[in-house]
Amino acid sequence: MLAFLSRSERLQNRMFRGSHTFRSLVPVTAACLLLLLSLPAHAKNTPPPRTEVHAQHFVVLTDAPEKRGREVAVRLEQMRSVFAGLLMRTRLNMSEPVTVLALKDDQKYLSMAPVRNGHPISAPGFLLSEADRAFIVLNVSDAEPWRGIGHDFAHLLLDFNYPPTQPWFDEGLAEYFSSLRLTDTYAQIGGDPTADLSYKEQVYGSGAKPSSTELLNGQAWLPLADLFTMQPVSSAADPAKSAPLFYAESWIVMHYLLNKELLPQAGTYFDLVQNQKLPEGEAIEKAFGMPPAKFEENIKSYFQSLNAAAGQGMAKQFTAPLNPDDIGMSSTEFPDADARALMGDIMARQAEHHDQGVRDLQALTGGSADNAAAHRALAWDYLQKKDFEKATEELGTAAELDQKNPWLRYYLAVLKFRMAQATGQPIQGLANMMQDLKAVLDWYPEFGEAYNMLAMARVEGGGPNSALDAIRAALKLNPRNQQYVCNLGRVYMEGKKFEAARAVFERLKSSGDPEVAAEASSQLAEMGTTQKYGTTRRETPPASSTSAAGLSAPSAASSATNTSPATAGESSHAKQSGSDEKSETKTAAKKPEFPPATGPIEFLKGKVVSVDCSHSPSATVTVVSGKKTLTLHTEDYKSLLVIGADKFACDWSGQPVAINYRASGKTTGDLVSVEVQ
Repeated sequence: MLAFLSRSERLQNRMFRGSHTFRSLVPVTAACLLLLLSLPAHAKNTPPPRTEVHAQHFVVLTDAPEKRGREVAVRLEQMRSVFAGLLMRTRLNMSEPVTVLALKDDQKYLSMAPVRNGHPISAPGFLLSEADRAFIVLNVSDAEPWRGIGHDFAHLLLDFNYPPTQPWFDEGLAEYFSSLRLTDTYAQIGGDPTADLSYKEQVYGSGAKPSSTELLNGQAWLPLADLFTMQPVSSAADPAKSAPLFYAESWIVMHYLLNKELLPQAGTYFDLVQNQKLPEGEAIEKAFGMPPAKFEENIKSYFQSLNAAAGQGMAKQFTAPLNPDDIGMSSTEFPDADARALMGDIMARQAEHHDQGVRDLQALTGGSADNAAAHRALAWDYLQKKDFEKATEELGTAAELDQKNPWLRYYLAVLKFRMAQATGQPIQGLANMMQDLKAVLDWYPEFGEAYNMLAMARVEGGGPNSALDAIRAALKLNPRNQQYVCNLGRVYMEGKKFEAARAVFERLKSSGDPEVAAEASSQLAEMGTTQKYGTTRRETPPASSTSAAGLSAPSAASSATNTSPATAGESSHAKQSGSDEKSETKTAAKKPEFPPATGPIEFLKGKVVSVDCSHSPSATVTVVSGKKTLTLHTEDYKSLLVIGADKFACDWSGQPVAINYRASGKTTGDLVSVEVQ
């Protein structure tokens, strides 16, 4: 296994040594399309998708006419904008890359669609959210295929942009949002979300069922106190009967809250229930200014007033937040093999299509037409099986074919991370892993899991202060991820902030995720010893959760002597990383404070005037560009992406450079990458 790892390290060290640098950010989902994956064997005679349509936040790959691909991009941008309005946000996070595949052929779509009760779903779209990325697949032979993913898309955006809530809130908002209808000029939302159940098969299943309006008219409602505490299925006495009523009642409660502009009061309610641990009834009265019985009565009266208008008052029509002229778009051709690889990857991630997807990917490998995207997809499949030797082989071949692909660097980091997780050993090639993750974040700055892994890598290297910045960034991008919260507690522990760590683990010990709850309880039990003797235990890290959050690195001792030696072929800066990392905890108290960098990534050319490495591994670089002098900071110069030189040098003076940086002020910022000219 180590031989394979060393090979990948040697390949990795050759990457990004030329004159190339990241001088502009790839649009949010263009990044994902670099890993495009395979067409089913029985459909290989059909021309695969050929056109990429690039919009502000989405890239759509389609085999339909370009005009249709542009329409899909517009509708997704509109959906994103409407959802931001519902949450009263000016911007939305997308914590993992999204790939959009729009297919014009029914059979091609059905060959990839999820299977329910032995048959492909009839809904014209599905969303597949994975640990590394999300896929939206649409059948554009349907007039409005984007409606098929409305409910699941709302859940994805909630996960990345809203604190944890109770199921009624999430499902109610997802139902409300799924009623959205869009044109180029106007939008409509708020109608009965079950008016056309073919768009909601993933939620309700197939077959004839009463609509939400019919359910609320035809049977007794769930008491509000029960609705606010129940799970949609598992806690119900009769799931087949109560689940549809749960969704219907959650929808009308959210309809009421949104149209009465009571969403801020709902936030107060969740604070009272989840943080202050008040009973639901008392929290309702304090948050909404009325007892639960009155609140329930008002919601029922509101529904009856809408019902009296024969449903006409349910839906609200308004001017579309965006129209095609507001969205700059461009299009390019896309290689057939990469498009086929995308389809194979999507299939390989579904149990019912897995074997066919893997066969299609394997058919794209070997020979003169060997495909790097297919090798990366196969590597990801092996990572899920913890077959690290085969994953390393696939990534090594992918690197030989396409060294500069950012997904390659991400998967190399995941490989090191998961090997450490599985064995309980230190992360192999720690410095290169951090360098890879920095490059990935330069490419896709909202990648929450990359920040999480970077935080755990910094803990491993003895840098709890910079680790804290990274894990906070991960939580900002994915506030519901409880494994990230648990890792925040572990970072506090490494930084000897024991009271902050205790508060985190006390909250998590009653988590609904049993692995997180067990880890929190174990950390609390060990905390006394850790606090007394000033060392943390090393153990096999917690198992993966269902999201990327589960990629948790081992707890690391703050001493860098626990870091394993650099593997064969690593650059010299990797070999000295252990000693450099030690100094952070010793110098943190004296280190100057730098304002947080929240601006966009910018590019400039200039000369390095001076470098201050007195608080190693952090460094402050003074750069002159024309009449402008910038003071730029990096928390960890040995993991900074450096191009055109073997490593960052603390004695640079008068050195011409090209720099990517994220601004924190007019003359300050954080270094992202340095290219030596």
